[in-house]
Amino acid sequence: MNYMDELRIAFVHLRERKRQTLLTALGVAVGSAMLVTTIAVSRGSSSNVIAKVIDTAPHVLITSERVLPLVPDNLVTGQGGRVGMVSKNIDPDKQEVIKNYSGVVESIRSVPELQSISPFVISKLIARNKTRFLPCVARGVVPHLEADIAGLKKNLIETSALDELSYTPNGILLGDMLAKKLHAGYHQQIVLVTKKSEEFPVMVVGRFSSGFNAKDEREAYVNLSLAQRMEGVAPNSVTGIGLRTAHVERARETARQVQALSGYKSESWDETNRNVIEFYNRNAMITLVLVGFVFIVAGLGVSSVMTTVVLQKVKDIAILRSMGVQRGSITRIFMLEGLMIGILGVLIGSPIGHLICHLVSLIRFEASTAGVLKSDRLNLVETPEAHLIVIVFGILIAVFSSLSPARKATRYMPVSILRGEVGV
Repeated sequence: MNYMDELRIAFVHLRERKRQTLLTALGVAVGSAMLVTTIAVSRGSSSNVIAKVIDTAPHVLITSERVLPLVPDNLVTGQGGRVGMVSKNIDPDKQEVIKNYSGVVESIRSVPELQSISPFVISKLIARNKTRFLPCVARGVVPHLEADIAGLKKNLIETSALDELSYTPNGILLGDMLAKKLHAGYHQQIVLVTKKSEEFPVMVVGRFSSGFNAKDEREAYVNLSLAQRMEGVAPNSVTGIGLRTAHVERARETARQVQALSGYKSESWDETNRNVIEFYNRNAMITLVLVGFVFIVAGLGVSSVMTTVVLQKVKDIAILRSMGVQRGSITRIFMLEGLMIGILGVLIGSPIGHLICHLVSLIRFEASTAGVLKSDRLNLVETPEAHLIVIVFGILIAVFSSLSPARKATRYMPVSILRGEVGV
């Protein structure tokens, strides 16, 4: 018996049970469609987060942590080859800073990938508007330098807010959610309270909306000089330096070059936001595993159909065996039936999955602030590779599910079957 004969017999078996075959194939189709949709949604959410991170965070961040120790300026040379060091009083609450940041900026300008460089000072404060108090993080920046670092310019609600901030020494640019919670309007006076209970009156010059809810409800921008006064740091010191690179995919390599030149720890955008990215990738993987169980259920359906076919075809099996058909041919016949069901299922399921992705992408709803990102739609990334993976996986599940019934078919003794003694 050749392969064409085996294929013909398998097709005849399935054709005799059209309804059962179609229902089983639909089970595989549903699993395929759901897995295609889930992969698209998972990749879409991860891609959306990564795109937002790239768009709203520096590509490379220079922190105040030194990796190359400075030569102490308080060494006292002694006699006999000994060196003494005079200790200084250290304030544990004093914020770590990058001293002489202009010198650090000059030291890294030779890196060809750098497009923009913006020093900043971070200040954790309480924002007060009359009887409303909210914690916030003020980032002291030079407005024209910060404009392109984290996509701030294109995220402005009032397009001229950065220009106004640059000529307003006590101006503040609020996240839109923070402004709503404070009930702070344009050109309204609010008060920033530092951890030392010092109060700094500021005027709202605009708002921004990054799409990151945590950023929009807690962050604000002020002028660098104001932040330095609030934090009590020297005019030539900052808490960090943000960098924007020409090629974001080379950010890690650029960070290593910057760290070697500056002597301060430098991190790429994916290292700084590792926890957020890993959280979304982990959730996507868990979702895929759970939806993958739909395929397992479909595989059980295939196995059930094959078992039924085997039980109903025991006499045919006995006749084929008595005519000299090998066990391998019998096994292949029933595995070919599983293969056909799998192919039929994925050929139905893959287009349905594509259709579902298209319909879901058209759905619009009111932007919610409950999650991490503000969005009015589900972002989907549908790729040919996802369909190919689902098709291969669906066919394999169907084939392997038919393996046990196929082997069971070869264990029947032809003489026992013909005598009416059906047994294993």
